[in-house]
Amino acid sequence: MNAEFILLALSPLFAIAILIEYRKTKDSYTFKEFVLNAGLALSHQTTDLLALLLLMPLFEWLYNNYALFYFELNVWSIILAFIIQDFLYYWFHRASHFCNWLWCAHIVHHSSLNMNFSTAMRQSLFYPLVGMWLFWLPLVVLGYPPKLVFTIVALNLAYQFFVHTEQAPRLKYFAMLFNTPEHHCLHHATNGPYIDKNFAGILIIWDKLFGTFAEPVPSEQPIYGVTERTYTVSFYDVLITPWKVLYKNLKAQPTWYKKLIILIGKPNTLKQ
Repeated sequence: MNAEFILLALSPLFAIAILIEYRKTKDSYTFKEFVLNAGLALSHQTTDLLALLLLMPLFEWLYNNYALFYFELNVWSIILAFIIQDFLYYWFHRASHFCNWLWCAHIVHHSSLNMNFSTAMRQSLFYPLVGMWLFWLPLVVLGYPPKLVFTIVALNLAYQFFVHTEQAPRLKYFAMLFNTPEHHCLHHATNGPYIDKNFAGILIIWDKLFGTFAEPVPSEQPIYGVTERTYTVSFYDVLITPWKVLYKNLKAQPTWYKKLIILIGKPNTLKQ
């Protein structure tokens, strides 16, 4: 199966999960926000597909001409590819919280005041523009076929759908190695102890290794959203307003050097 259709093929499973969750916790769902999240998912998938179609010749050219190795594909080499891609995802995700250029796309995912499975669908169509795909190039140059790389990326994102819920049981032993809903709920929280923590895709070990791991604090129940402002349930607001804010801040800078500092600087430096 082509990588770009994996998430579409899994959509019935995602829909079942949403229905089960909705029966348990209707308070975290509104029809208007669900429609917004579904629309964001559709626009994101469309631009991702177009980017993949346009960029695949580049990936194939890099693989055929500059790959350091050519891995024999077996269980172990594919497991290794999953681990490397998850490591790269951790750094992409972490960078997205510390660089305004990346944050303008990623903030869409964090702008909801609710945490449920539909929040996983809340993605930006600007991910190809900001260069998310650049983080997967090391796997291609290392020697993995591009189609396999993007299949692994899609499966990683599919796993992450299931960590967007408050309704899962605590997975004590599984959570020692793997990202769980408990970990990811904290990642979406605006409380001080949880900000910029738990960037994991599948493996939580990266956060533990690189000092970004957080566990629940009994006195700090997660409060969702972003610290900059409260976004309305509007396609335009959540998708376009972050870029307007960035543009306003860039325009206010007197030199190109200062503009660059804003572009790659931390999101909390922007004036709303």
